Amino acid sequence: MATPLPLDPDARPLGLRGLYRDVREQTRALATGLSDADATAQSMPDASPTKWHLAHTSWFFEELVLCARDAAYRAFDPRYSFLFNSYYEAVGARHARPKRGLLTRPALDEINRYRDHVDQAMDELLERAGAAADPAVRMLVELGCQHEQQHQELLLTDILHLFAQNPLHPAYAPARRTQRPAVPHPPLTYTVYGGGICETGHAGDGFAFDCEGPRHRVMLTPFALANRCVTNREWQEFIADGGYRRPLLWLSDGWAQVQEQGWTMPLYWWEQGGAYYSMTLHGAQPLEPDAAVTHVSLFEADAYATWAGKRLPTEFEWECAAQLQPCAGNFLSSGLLCAAPAGPGAGPQQLFGDVWEWTRSAFGPYPGYRPWAGAIGEYNGKFMSGQYVLRGGSCVTPAGHMRATYRNFFRPDTRWQFAGVRLAQDA
Repeated sequence: MATPLPLDPDARPLGLRGLYRDVREQTRALATGLSDADATAQSMPDASPTKWHLAHTSWFFEELVLCARDAAYRAFDPRYSFLFNSYYEAVGARHARPKRGLLTRPALDEINRYRDHVDQAMDELLERAGAAADPAVRMLVELGCQHEQQHQELLLTDILHLFAQNPLHPAYAPARRTQRPAVPHPPLTYTVYGGGICETGHAGDGFAFDCEGPRHRVMLTPFALANRCVTNREWQEFIADGGYRRPLLWLSDGWAQVQEQGWTMPLYWWEQGGAYYSMTLHGAQPLEPDAAVTHVSLFEADAYATWAGKRLPTEFEWECAAQLQPCAGNFLSSGLLCAAPAGPGAGPQQLFGDVWEWTRSAFGPYPGYRPWAGAIGEYNGKFMSGQYVLRGGSCVTPAGHMRATYRNFFRPDTRWQFAGVRLAQDA
């Protein structure tokens, strides 16, 4: 049974226009309540200011849809093509990524007017007879909406990293607590999969990024996946047993990072008075012991797996297990904005939502892969070097953005994303 693809423009009352409006309104809502200062500051080169996310996602529709498909369209400000291009060499020069936080102008109000300008033009374009049915327009709008959903998640991860630099530990949003289950936290068990030939990759009519295909067959030996993600409580045991001090647990590059960066625990954790705390989108919070551990790198995930006598799953093992499950979990729409404990019951949990799950698979092309033509061909293919695949989405991933074939990717030292660990072993 294939996991359903929830991002379906035709399922909305206004079709493609409805999809566009929903995604754009969600992005605006995520930035509501942030000051111009909040939206301008950049905490590190890998992060971007909220203001830049708001503008870049508008630039995408302006540059790749409106300017290319609407002869009557007039750019809001021609200089924005330089300011808000991200990495599209085919489009032209751009402002340096590490210096995005220096863009004190245009102000946040001006960026919101830019969004309004683009939204009005897009609405007019999609209202015209035949425009939404044009396969090229439809593909670009769907791509733009998926792209903006990626930036919705990045907006939140980047705000968290920014606020974590502030000694006041400001909260992005008030905590929304759910009642803890009365049953004990499920013990770590494993589901065995028989292996054999498994079909992986996207197939069907729904949207997918080019790197999700072509669909192809892989041969898997029998394997087992943990029923849930590794928890904060279990990670504390790793720390107490000297996990960050034992070089034989670590990949060489990972151990170098431990020494150079002084890693002793996951990002955003600290110990005070014998208790652990973490910085969250709700500000500083006592560590939830049974929630999935998050903000760990591939290097940390691999070291933990070695310490536990297990390993990380391959992306194909993960997908073959996930495509048997419904695409449901603790996503952005839950309002929790943090990983939660697994619930009771046997079998795999948390495959979707809570935390992105590191795999041991390098991000590379599938057999027969071809990038899209034109500028959008730069979207994924040129990053297939030095990155590792993560699967499943997180507590700040829009639910309509996720599917079993989705391949996220980051460098193995990345920690500021909501990334965690699911263990695997040979069966």
